[in-house]
Amino acid sequence: MSQGTKIAARPSPKVSDEIRKTTCYMCACRCGINVHLQDGKVKYIEGNRDHPVNKGVLCAKGSAGIMQHYSPARLKAPMKRVGPRGSGEFEEISWDEAYDIAVGWMGPLRDKTPEKLAFFTGRDQSQSFTSLWAQAYGTPNYAAHGGFCSVNMAAAGIYTMGGAFWEFGQPDWDRAKLFMIFGVAEDHDSNPIKAGIGRLKANGGKVIGVNPIRSGYNAVADEWIGITPGTDGLFIMAIMHELLRAGKVDLEYLCRYTNAGFLVSADEGADDFGLFLRDAEGKAQVVDRANGGLAAYDAKGVTANLAASYSQDGKTYRTAFQLLAETYLDARYSPDAVAETCGLTAAKIRAVAAELARVAFEEEITIDQPWTDWKGEKHDKMIGRPVAFHAMRGISAHSNGFQTCRALHLLQILLGSVEVPGGFRFKPPYPKPPEAHPKPHACDKPGQPLPGPHLGYPMGPEDLLIDDDGNPKRIDKAFSWENPFSVHGLMHMVISNAHAGDPYKIDTLFLYMANMAWNSSMNTSEVMRMLTDQNDNGDYVIPHIIYSDAYSSEMVAYADLILPDTTYLERHDCISLLDRPICEADAAADAIRWPVVEPDRNVKGFQSALCDLGARLGLPGWVNEDGSQKYADYADYITTHERRPGVGPLAGWRNEDGSGEGRGAPNPDQLDKYIENGGFWMGHVPEEALYYKPWNAAYQDWAVGIGLFDAPQPYVFNLYLEPARKMQRAAEGIGDSQPPENMRERIKAAFTPLPEWYQPFEDAAVDHDEYPLHALTQRPMHMYHSWGSQNAWLRQITNVNRLYIPGKVWDEKGFEEGDWAYVTSVHGKIKVPVARMDALNGDTVWTWNAIGKKRGAWALSEDAPEATQGFLLNHLIHELLPDKGDGLRWANSDPVTGQAAWFDLRVNIEKAPAGGPSEPAHPAAKSQVGQGPAHVAYGEDF
Repeated sequence: MSQGTKIAARPSPKVSDEIRKTTCYMCACRCGINVHLQDGKVKYIEGNRDHPVNKGVLCAKGSAGIMQHYSPARLKAPMKRVGPRGSGEFEEISWDEAYDIAVGWMGPLRDKTPEKLAFFTGRDQSQSFTSLWAQAYGTPNYAAHGGFCSVNMAAAGIYTMGGAFWEFGQPDWDRAKLFMIFGVAEDHDSNPIKAGIGRLKANGGKVIGVNPIRSGYNAVADEWIGITPGTDGLFIMAIMHELLRAGKVDLEYLCRYTNAGFLVSADEGADDFGLFLRDAEGKAQVVDRANGGLAAYDAKGVTANLAASYSQDGKTYRTAFQLLAETYLDARYSPDAVAETCGLTAAKIRAVAAELARVAFEEEITIDQPWTDWKGEKHDKMIGRPVAFHAMRGISAHSNGFQTCRALHLLQILLGSVEVPGGFRFKPPYPKPPEAHPKPHACDKPGQPLPGPHLGYPMGPEDLLIDDDGNPKRIDKAFSWENPFSVHGLMHMVISNAHAGDPYKIDTLFLYMANMAWNSSMNTSEVMRMLTDQNDNGDYVIPHIIYSDAYSSEMVAYADLILPDTTYLERHDCISLLDRPICEADAAADAIRWPVVEPDRNVKGFQSALCDLGARLGLPGWVNEDGSQKYADYADYITTHERRPGVGPLAGWRNEDGSGEGRGAPNPDQLDKYIENGGFWMGHVPEEALYYKPWNAAYQDWAVGIGLFDAPQPYVFNLYLEPARKMQRAAEGIGDSQPPENMRERIKAAFTPLPEWYQPFEDAAVDHDEYPLHALTQRPMHMYHSWGSQNAWLRQITNVNRLYIPGKVWDEKGFEEGDWAYVTSVHGKIKVPVARMDALNGDTVWTWNAIGKKRGAWALSEDAPEATQGFLLNHLIHELLPDKGDGLRWANSDPVTGQAAWFDLRVNIEKAPAGGPSEPAHPAAKSQVGQGPAHVAYGEDF
């Protein structure tokens, strides 16, 4: 081009003529988004810079929401099955006919045997609504996906300190100087964590990643610890061993804010052995440091003596802290004793412990902010330990996960780094101790609502859902002796238990967004057989299956009735303080979704469909006194429903004039107010209430004011978990409710009131020479739901997955680039493509989860890479453990909570003939929506 040549101006094309602000649904971050419309069609999605969660940041999957909305796999109308289950043969019907079919199945059940309806929801975000519907119906069989996701993390956190990671809390990103993550893949909380790590590093902070796989956050960590799967708890306990040995624990914090000083009955022969000493009012007792006398733990002016012992009525009592110190100072938890099992060196464990201690105690933070505690004592400063932790499914999805997660929470507490500047901070409506949560409820009387919520936090054997003979009342056996603290239910056990008729048969399985015929089930091939299995008379073993989804997932083909959902841009949703809110540690917040575009198909938001079904079934709370429908749709419910007087699904702009925050009468214009504000509401925590939330009088008063609590509820953290000890006592033969004989030893071992490590069940059951490798899955950062592999943009990033093999094994087996392998477990065999990865624990293989798809699903062609080269490890995982020779098959779950033990899998690998398809190669079902076009587009300028 010659000098002086002019270039014609090329202005940017017009992107949109309208912007509508709502909430993303491409993962569980719930980021704010600006949806650009042109001529009424979605043209572009960007982050909302004013939103508290993402502040304008948007990841690949969030931006690709446009492809989700226009997916060729979208269901178009209600359908009823006309061919055999699994064939995919359906005919479209009207909504009235669909409702008539559903009511025809569910109505008679409610009057006589409501437990024969099993209603389970997947990765939706309206569980306070769906659980209320199921409660009104009267079935005990309701839960969501948490039991196969990360219930160990949530349950361990609530039982220990009234909250956990993820939606319960977050690191103090601006003040933390050392951030340690355990078992965190890239999918959970991805935008906030990415932004937070950036801020922390910019401030000179350090990140330590503990994970067998060095990807994502672990790849940007300053130090990576490639631990052996299932041994995180052992590693954490060794760190506690070193801290206690060096005296690097925050004793004043433990005295004030935990049950470390509670007196525990220490004589093994005593009738109250292992329980707290209590006064006549039931208050746990401590020895007052000032005068050596007994006092209630929460009495004003009392400071517990952690070293005290006490004798009364010939019994000896010792403090919980003494029992804790003896437990973790034991030589079995020394770095030298655990290092080989963890795949680490003793020197590395000691170095991590020393670094935690140094930062916590030598880089202490002091903020000049006066505050008053729960006992009325005034403090002129807020003192913090700038060490923060985060963990997720990687340490949760093991059969020892509950105690591992408990151990991590104890580590934080021993350092004094919870709810202090620089540490881990709760997000409203947390913290909430286990006592503040409901107890679980089951059927009282057919034809009536349940007397309370399905899910809750048992505090002892008396709270279990078992009949007079000790049998489970729920189809998933939640809250039974098999998994007493199963606070999220066991969705992964529903189909196998229903098929086996154990503990009883069901009639109707009602699922929402739960892809149980594919990646949401262990033992996937066998689950598909169970869904199609017939009795000798030709009837299906599970008589009726109703399924709701927005897309033609694998599960659709196995249903009898389909209720088509909308995409997330076409419906109302409520991200509520009653449910899974979007709060930050500094503020309470909630958000909505709303129909930024109207559906062009005969579909309906599932929650609105439940409003219709509730009315047609005549469910209490879903009809008016005259029998008419109470809620016209979900938007009407969100606006007018009150869970308690003045407290509804949304906290912002309450009262008719919009003046109320948290509490107030329903406001008919509330949704419009949210839309005007970008789809969210936020109420900031006062400065004096920002830290020490469980014990800060200002925070407690603020929380009551906005309706989080009805009265202040200060509490102390549970280092020693008395409810676990109560379960042990029952197994020892004490009390009116006791477990069956064959479960006693398991409960004694699993329910230790102080976390103890035990070998994961499958790890202990299989021959390590035959199955020498651990096998794991992770969700990729750019895909979260199983629906990511139908997304045209996201498929360009990842449309196949490989089994990643560590270099040592790769070389031993003689693998080369492009090879395939047979992978075998004690349960099954698959054929997969492989690749080498050196940033990986040497005894571990792994792959991305949910990339593989079944032929005929998701509007993909039958030779799509996801079907021919993609695969699932689920085919290698059984929901039951191998037979131990006692005639019983135990659930492949944590015995405390029922958490699915996805990551206990052990395998062997051998070279296979090159080339696909991946195996097992299940035959295709007929697609209900046909196959998508080669290019997804609309208009000439798209």
